[in-house]
Amino acid sequence: MKNKVVELDQAVAAIKDGQTILFADWHGEISAEEVITGVIEKGVKDITAVAVSGGMPDQGVGRMIVAHQVKKLLTTHIGLNPVAKEQYVAGELEVEFIPQGTFTERIRCGGYGLGGCLTPTGVGTAVAEGKQILNINGKDYLLEMPIRGDVALIKATKADWAGNLCFNKTSGAISNTMAFAADTVICEVEELVEVGELDPDEIDVPAPVVDMIYVRKGEKKPFCPMWQRAKAKAEAKAAEGGK
Repeated sequence: MKNKVVELDQAVAAIKDGQTILFADWHGEISAEEVITGVIEKGVKDITAVAVSGGMPDQGVGRMIVAHQVKKLLTTHIGLNPVAKEQYVAGELEVEFIPQGTFTERIRCGGYGLGGCLTPTGVGTAVAEGKQILNINGKDYLLEMPIRGDVALIKATKADWAGNLCFNKTSGAISNTMAFAADTVICEVEELVEVGELDPDEIDVPAPVVDMIYVRKGEKKPFCPMWQRAKAKAEAKAAEGGK
């Protein structure tokens, strides 16, 4: 059985200019921060990023947007990252906005080898521009094409050295969908265990799907919901007199 544990430089070496990268973070949280730091320091450019959102300026894919390493973004929204909005308005960042359900389904199609999916979402709106519309039983549907990536960059709570992954509750969000839709799957993990230590019911992504396991060197990052971060910022601003 192959040991898939690698050092940071090996993980970063798999990420190159012009690739399409699937970022499994959730609005910047639950992200492979140490690998992303390595990619930023490497100076990779012209990336097409696929992510639920534009992240935040200091987290996840948002950090690469701030570093001007992302050329195009396929996403559901960019509202949490003011830098992404500025780049989009300035014409520096191409953005394809995708309804969230369609976003997930297109990635699933890419992972499972399907030719696309039909959905009524977006019919009659800007989402339908340039897309094929099929009428089935008197109802119009958009044909949405699959999304695949060269690399999926995900984060797990635990993994064994063979590549079986375990996520903490909903932290897997879209990770297990993206893991099937990329040529190379790199996972940054908080805790490495021996093969056999994970209960089969704990395994969210099976080993054959995963190519590299990087064990993060920093301390475990405590999960902090966005509403708590927003509250903390508001309280700090109020303490400064609203400045």
